[in-house]
Amino acid sequence: MEHAALLTRWESFYVIVGSSAAALTGLQFVVIVLAAELNALAGDQAASAFGTPTVVHFCAALLLSAILSAPWVELSNVAVVLGACGVAGIVYVMMAVRVMRRQTGYQPVLEDWVWHAALPFVAYVSLLVTAVLLPGRPAASLFGIGAVTLLLLFIGIHNAWDSVTYIALHPRRRAERSGDQKPD
Repeated sequence: MEHAALLTRWESFYVIVGSSAAALTGLQFVVIVLAAELNALAGDQAASAFGTPTVVHFCAALLLSAILSAPWVELSNVAVVLGACGVAGIVYVMMAVRVMRRQTGYQPVLEDWVWHAALPFVAYVSLLVTAVLLPGRPAASLFGIGAVTLLLLFIGIHNAWDSVTYIALHPRRRAERSGDQKPD
């Protein structure tokens, strides 16, 4: 089987993952708007540090799905584009970590560092590695790229859920910010 034809075997996978990523990106916008209306955000810095990367990871899963669903003729061209995405993702995670460290609206815990820094970094490094290996080892590399795409989707799901539960379970913080705090 021609190497580029291997991509057609992944078409349904990427339709499902890409559609999920697109839908979840839209839901993340809804969550941010509702949180803003409830004055539930810990501040612009925290929203940038934790909300924006979640949307970026969803969009990366959507982008990877689109790239791998395109009618490529040569896997080497796919590898170049995926490698560029891996490099861009690595740079983005490093920038996001810097924003996460500088923000003062929320003190990140170990779980935050794992899901917002370590796992995305691993995903984008893995994407770069599998992109380099793609022309020579296409079958194994495509499974690796599929795993990276799912990992980015699951990172986004986890981080979106984490944000929603934080907003929903911290009503006292909302009351304090809106000036409705009851005196002791």
